[in-house]
Amino acid sequence: MLRTLDAAAARRWADLALAALVAERAAIDRINVYPVADGDTGTNLLQTMRAAVAELDATAPDTLGGVLGALAKGALGGACGNSGVLFSQALRGVAEQLRDVTAADGRDLRAALARADELAREALADPVEGTVLSVLRAAARGAAGADRLDAVVHGATRAAVDALAATPAQLAALSDAGVVDAGGRGFVVVLDALHAVVRDGERLAPEVPLPGDSGALEHESQYEYEVMYLLGDTDQERAAALRAALCGLGDCVSVVGDGAGAWAVHVHCDDIGAAIESGIDSGRVRNIKVTRFADQRAAFARDAAVLACVPSAELGELFAAEGADVLVVGPEQVAERFAEAVGTTGAAHVVVLPNDPETAALVERAAAEVIDGGPDVVVVPTASPVQGLAALAVHDATRRRADDQVAMAEAAAATRRGELRIADAEALTWVGRCRPGDVLGLIDGEVVLIGDDVPTAAQDLAARMLSTGGELVTALIHAEAPAGLAEGLADHLRRSHPEVEFAEYPAGELGALLLLGVE
Repeated sequence: MLRTLDAAAARRWADLALAALVAERAAIDRINVYPVADGDTGTNLLQTMRAAVAELDATAPDTLGGVLGALAKGALGGACGNSGVLFSQALRGVAEQLRDVTAADGRDLRAALARADELAREALADPVEGTVLSVLRAAARGAAGADRLDAVVHGATRAAVDALAATPAQLAALSDAGVVDAGGRGFVVVLDALHAVVRDGERLAPEVPLPGDSGALEHESQYEYEVMYLLGDTDQERAAALRAALCGLGDCVSVVGDGAGAWAVHVHCDDIGAAIESGIDSGRVRNIKVTRFADQRAAFARDAAVLACVPSAELGELFAAEGADVLVVGPEQVAERFAEAVGTTGAAHVVVLPNDPETAALVERAAAEVIDGGPDVVVVPTASPVQGLAALAVHDATRRRADDQVAMAEAAAATRRGELRIADAEALTWVGRCRPGDVLGLIDGEVVLIGDDVPTAAQDLAARMLSTGGELVTALIHAEAPAGLAEGLADHLRRSHPEVEFAEYPAGELGALLLLGVE
């Protein structure tokens, strides 16, 4: 148990909170009903926390006040959505209260939570109960009556968990959907991370309850857009005037500062121009972000997608017929087109099938960049389109996401991959020296035979791959493969392995004459 919260402990809290929001992002997005069911509260909180930690990393302060101040500054500058703005104000409240404290005890933290509650409520022009505001107030009140740090944190977290469970009784939109408030859940996740830091890993937050219906939740704003921007070169009086002007344009209005001259502005409205012009009249506007709710709802309606990277349009049609989104691209172009392809799926969670070793390495790096500002991306290691097809065959969108990804990875790993290529240079292989024009048979990337006749080499390669067993052979045929290659291979398998099922598909331009997969 910690007796005081110092700079190092606050840093651990930030890192643990960030990790917890990464893990909970999808679930929080899924229960996002109020004020608009746009499926982005978890994403907004995560991006806001990432901005806070990025500021902390960039400045590397060594005092408690410095750590908390950096987190608050970063959160305000990177605040996303209504939830991100409120979160930034809660962090600001904690940072202001503990600015000059070297190591915070229970009484210090109790006062900090009270200040966080105060600033968060002041942030909104029209505070509503049953939201994160109720959860934050409960935490502040739950901290009362104790002086030890561990007792204060425990009381605050327990009260926040209980208040979150009560939110459906306070808001009809939550009750109708059968969910708790998404922003409140995010705050509980962050507070629970502090509880774990102070109380030796102990957690209080339960699993987030999800709606029973698998479709998108329905609770629409009367306005079409969310407008956000940062404001500088202003003062309290002009900020108050801006808030009043924005209240005349829409709802969910917040104009909040960091106490040092920077302000974050948020409003739901129909007139984008008027919202921005009001800011220009009040100070210097930058970092403008406009989101159309209809676009978010459309994206939220599709929870998950599978994106297959393939080298030819013919292969693309094959994967598309099995339900995948497709990126037809070679390794040399995948990095520049990957982010766009992921975004085009319109899904919050994207499973990627690279289908080539070189592409897989590039996709892994590109996926890390996409994750910083977009959907969750998971790369299933598929080194060949035949492994990608095997993975896609077991994909089940109704299965728990982690289980489905494991099943896909296992199906790919269980598929032996073979290929026939024509040697273009003399080289030494595991089975001898090859010369230009020789037919090379490879299994899992290693040369296992050298021949001079493509149909015969194809049959020999299939026989070697089936020597350890197999029930299904899939053949992908290059557009310029010898005529009758597939028919000859099918006839050979009927005679030599009648128990094996054979499927063949034209695959257009491949890097090999023939790709074989054995499952």
